[in-house]
Amino acid sequence: ARRSSEFTLPSPKSKAGHEGCFRTRLGELNKHRAPRMQVSQKTLLGASQTLTELLNRDAVQVELIPEKKGLFLKHVEYQITSRRFRASVCRRYSDFDVFHELLLQRFPYRMVPALPPKQMLKGVLAAVSEREFIEGRRRALRRFINLVAQHPVLSEDELLKTFLTFGGSDVQHKLREAFRRSGDEFTTCKIAGQAKEYLPPDAQGQFASSRELIHNILNLFHGLRDRAERMAARSKGNATDLLMFGRELSTVGSDAWPVPPLALASSNWGTLRHSLKGLSVEFALLADRAAQQGRREEDDVVEKLDFFLDLLRSYKDLSERPWHQQILQKHTNARKQTVNNMIQPRDPVSVEQLKSRIAQQEDAILTAELRCHFSLLCLHQETQLVFKYLQMTAHILGALINSQIQGHREMSEVWNDLHPKLSCLFGSSNGTSSTRTPAGEHPTPVTLVPN
Repeated sequence: ARRSSEFTLPSPKSKAGHEGCFRTRLGELNKHRAPRMQVSQKTLLGASQTLTELLNRDAVQVELIPEKKGLFLKHVEYQITSRRFRASVCRRYSDFDVFHELLLQRFPYRMVPALPPKQMLKGVLAAVSEREFIEGRRRALRRFINLVAQHPVLSEDELLKTFLTFGGSDVQHKLREAFRRSGDEFTTCKIAGQAKEYLPPDAQGQFASSRELIHNILNLFHGLRDRAERMAARSKGNATDLLMFGRELSTVGSDAWPVPPLALASSNWGTLRHSLKGLSVEFALLADRAAQQGRREEDDVVEKLDFFLDLLRSYKDLSERPWHQQILQKHTNARKQTVNNMIQPRDPVSVEQLKSRIAQQEDAILTAELRCHFSLLCLHQETQLVFKYLQMTAHILGALINSQIQGHREMSEVWNDLHPKLSCLFGSSNGTSSTRTPAGEHPTPVTLVPN
């Protein structure tokens, strides 16, 4: 519909004539595009979908495949399993890289999440082991593919289906074939020619204010994510300390140094020392519960925050991309120069050439203008999508609260099991009861120093 041969260009006689010609061609171009879809603006902009519906579009698992043995072959492969397509395929990082590159070309006006780095950066190796880096990259790839699989537009594209389902040997070639058949979203969207009609009033102003708000939220959630990560690290550190504390108790209980008569007469140290050895089992269990709490905080809280931050970063990247207003301005300036040359031609023989150039430039201007409106419509949709995802804040807080409740309950159960053992151990010196505290009641403190 954008080919110049489909339209008749009247012979321009002035600048005003050219402006009228331009508006006429724009109307004809919109008329020749695909028929307008009968959808409401609310449905078009995705406002009718809830966050739960977005998150339930698909759940893609990314798991490491054990490294293949070989002298020179050393690369990481991932098992990708899609709930929606009921498919499981093997992918390498290079496959993700090609998929990401084609997504950016196919959807230049959509939020396409960034990929994690392929290799560790210089200076990171000292602080992060290779195993930790590979695990972090696996998590980041899982977030990336789920953000794509849950996007209202990206999730319906042939590129994603090919990536998640194609079981052949050369998925990269298959992906490039799928992209060549479609082109970018503007060339295939049925309402691209009417995008301006769907834009709300003052779309540019709304975008500017929304961008500032979302960028501010991104900075604030960076701080929340760092705090949550430190909480998970403290839980893991607590697990290490509890385990070492139990081992030290076991070491004390295993001490074979003979007890002198004076100690035997003044205390029952020999019996106490032997009893301490058995407490290491309970402290090992406490350490396991604390380690589980750290993993829970990492998987349920930190990972959700990372998912949300990846979404906000992709919006920030989208909002900072060069828009087609620049291209439109460039073509407009070139067209004005051509019109000036035609009004005052230096060479009468070049008039027909100028007419041809004007026709070509007007086609380019029409396309650039339509792309401008379409890019703004897409940006408006993506902004609404981000605001929809802001409700994830409640999910994140719920995950934090639930993890703390579960962790404290599990730790409390082990401490309650340990309490009667301490009561029996030191009962002769403080007279504490050896019965276990009923659930829901506070245990009687064990007094190790007589009053």
